[in-house]
Amino acid sequence: MPAARESLLDAAYTALARRPWTGVRMVDVASVAGVSRQTLYNEFGSKDGLARALLRRETDTYLRGVERALAQARDPVDRLAAVSAWTIGAARDNILVRAVLTGCWSERLPAPSRAAVSSSPVPAQRRADAGVPAPGELLAQVRDRAMAALTERGRPSETEDLARACESAVRVALSYVVAPASREEDPARLVRRVIAGAAGR
Repeated sequence: MPAARESLLDAAYTALARRPWTGVRMVDVASVAGVSRQTLYNEFGSKDGLARALLRRETDTYLRGVERALAQARDPVDRLAAVSAWTIGAARDNILVRAVLTGCWSERLPAPSRAAVSSSPVPAQRRADAGVPAPGELLAQVRDRAMAALTERGRPSETEDLARACESAVRVALSYVVAPASREEDPARLVRRVIAGAAGR
């Protein structure tokens, strides 16, 4: 039931924007999505299962944005700067992405958790029940994706510099997530300088 699942996740995200997770009621999520409460429980198992699925979806959306930024046919520094810009924007616009990237969870958000054992018959829920990566694990995933995208035509000798540049790009972006830039600052300029330095350019 992919369409119903997405509608339920959309409804849960909208509810979370209006009230703390503890105040989000399953009956309201089902009603907004236009499905029965039983459908909601069949899909997610519980409110904790819904929370895990919502966190997994937002994390996956962030990672797809990273892949789009890396797929652009541009200079490697520009592609890494695009990853940084996407990271800053995604974290600014989405409280769940910001929490997953930084590990800073306020009491109004669902806490990241893993199901002890997932017995869900829904494959997407079994994946969600495994939980989301910790910030360091997510950083490693972004770095590995960047390395794979940027070494397609690169020389193996450049790999170490490229690994440093990939990690630096995301770490600089995360500094802007934690301490946002003033209106006069241009994060992209600093990101490019740091990446170029890390890549030995």
